[in-house]
Amino acid sequence: MASSDSMPRTSRRPARPTSPRSAARTAATGARRRSRQAVQGPVPDSVTRPKLRIGTRGSALARAQAGTVAEAIGDAELVPIETSGDEGQPWHDGGDKSRFVREIERALLAGQIDLAVHSAKDLPIELPDGLELAGVPPRELPADVWVGSASGFADVPSGARVGTSALRRRSQLLALRPDLEVVPIRGNVDTRLRKLADGDYDGIVLAAAGLSRLGRIEEAAFALGPLEMTPAAGQGALALEARSSDPRAHAAAAAVTNPRALIELSAERAVVRLMEADCDTPLGVSCVRHGEELGLLGYAGAADGSEWVRESVVGDPGQPVAVAEALVARLEAAGARE
Repeated sequence: MASSDSMPRTSRRPARPTSPRSAARTAATGARRRSRQAVQGPVPDSVTRPKLRIGTRGSALARAQAGTVAEAIGDAELVPIETSGDEGQPWHDGGDKSRFVREIERALLAGQIDLAVHSAKDLPIELPDGLELAGVPPRELPADVWVGSASGFADVPSGARVGTSALRRRSQLLALRPDLEVVPIRGNVDTRLRKLADGDYDGIVLAAAGLSRLGRIEEAAFALGPLEMTPAAGQGALALEARSSDPRAHAAAAAVTNPRALIELSAERAVVRLMEADCDTPLGVSCVRHGEELGLLGYAGAADGSEWVRESVVGDPGQPVAVAEALVARLEAAGARE
């Protein structure tokens, strides 16, 4: 057994007694520190992380659309961006659909914005490298509406002057009513409504979704059914575009995505891709409710409405591209490419 002389020795200084006044002072300091921590709490994300920057065109309609997305996401701000499409020509612009989104996509790639909100019908099928379709919020009614004095399409007088900026609408209007005078109209929704009120036109055709988002849907006289006016692919839907490498933007877009709207947009865009259509193609394609199945309706015609075909298919909503392929096969068999 080791002797006590071999064990290590530790010298200790005796503790100094604490006075009551010193103890009270120490306790008060700790209480104040704990109180500040309780009031301040954890540092919120809004302090450590900047707001999500959402890019959009600068029109009233574009800002209204993007505003609904910003509100749904929360902690986001709008960044209006002027695009070359804002100066575009009626009917077409050399088939260059990207003119509506080009400057916004450049800002996205440059990191100047985090997420872009587009009218889905304006988003080109092929996206730039590094960008992806990140989400689709709940969709508005995709139908076109007539704004004017008539109570139905049959009531529109012969020779009526009708304003529209889309070849798709022109083709279908003339296919139904070759007696109409269909002429171009330029400007945003407010400008077009003012031109109608000034008597420049007897009626104009607009998207129901645009009027609804601007709070002016009551100005529509009646809606045109899909067999009268098949909507454009993506009409009524919003497309959220983000950098492929940005998980925060993808998460924000996914949080506001509606699964049904995403399926519908996927099917409609697949038809456009398979038909190799652009702004110069009078093509309409729209999903229609068919119980639990996915219904898809398509129209293709000449710009003057002299020739046209319209077909429809029903399929599995879990296979939107396959449904699109079936529709394109029927359109081609009916002579859509001739």
